[in-house]
Amino acid sequence: MSPWRCAAAQERRPGKGCALRLCLLSATLLLCLLQLGLRRSWDADQPAKEARKPPLPPGARRAEKASEATSRRQVTYVRSGRRRGPAEPTCCLQGAPPSDARKKTIRWHINLQPWASPTASLNNEARRLLKYISTAQISCDHMSMNNLPGNPNSSRRPWSICLDGRFSLVHQIKRKQCRLYSLGLGSDNNQFEISMANSGCEVHRFDPSIKLAHIQKGQRLWYHRLSIDWRDPNPMIAAHKLHTNTKKLGTVLNDFGHHKIDILKADMESAEWKILENLILEDVVEHIGQLVLEIHVHWPGFEVSGNDSTVVRYWYSLLKELELKDFRLFHSYKDLSKPQVFLKREAFNASSCYTLSWVNTRWK
Repeated sequence: MSPWRCAAAQERRPGKGCALRLCLLSATLLLCLLQLGLRRSWDADQPAKEARKPPLPPGARRAEKASEATSRRQVTYVRSGRRRGPAEPTCCLQGAPPSDARKKTIRWHINLQPWASPTASLNNEARRLLKYISTAQISCDHMSMNNLPGNPNSSRRPWSICLDGRFSLVHQIKRKQCRLYSLGLGSDNNQFEISMANSGCEVHRFDPSIKLAHIQKGQRLWYHRLSIDWRDPNPMIAAHKLHTNTKKLGTVLNDFGHHKIDILKADMESAEWKILENLILEDVVEHIGQLVLEIHVHWPGFEVSGNDSTVVRYWYSLLKELELKDFRLFHSYKDLSKPQVFLKREAFNASSCYTLSWVNTRWK
């Protein structure tokens, strides 16, 4: 081949490479244009498809909106941890956010106090207990609610609360920011709860005898068909087999989204000892401002075992646990209308029933 022909062939090769690249670029542009056209066509068809849909009936439209709302918000929180203003009293619903303020400490038993004497003696244990519950540990000058709004004729006995200015309760009541839990079995009257609600407290009374799950009476008084127990129901037992809906107080606080109780009033007909033990073991008692508790000493109580001297030592140890939690006894009421017996004995000049009032000196 002549040198002239070789030079001509070398000049033609770069032209073929440019043509190939130009073809590839054109194909890429064509694909992009096709994709853009398909997308525009899809967007244009959507309004037409929506317009061709048959209109939903009103009931179905409401159901669809409700379904959309449910998908966005699974739980409606009726009350949050922060306090609301006086004009916004609210109750609570099951499924409220759990309170993380209570970090449960794993304790299975309370610390028993030493025996009252070198040898176990019912006489010594009984005298120590009765002296302890009859002696105020701290003075309270204002226990009457007569000076509070809405309570011109209320009595301070037997449910006494401390309204001294050094404790926060009186200020919480006047700001209408206090909360009262009342635990009972439906037999006692509710004048104390009504008086506290009239004073501005948010009152929750737990009574398993009512017919409805939740009943509101007045602006600040609610009744709940719940019985407070020292254990939660076994999940393996069907709800219809239980005599009533029972829960621990810590579980109720979590369910309701409440972080603290300014006043806890309890009349549990001898279940108070095990319930108090549960409040101490799970550190729930630290979130209570004042505790007004009716205790019964005519028999050991539910699930309290041992001989008589052991039972009284257990009772005394429970009350000493309250003292270790900075609770101080400021009022004791001996009920003379009840049988005057102590563990089925007419002895020690004791009544079968006492109402004791403690204040948490660290409460703010």
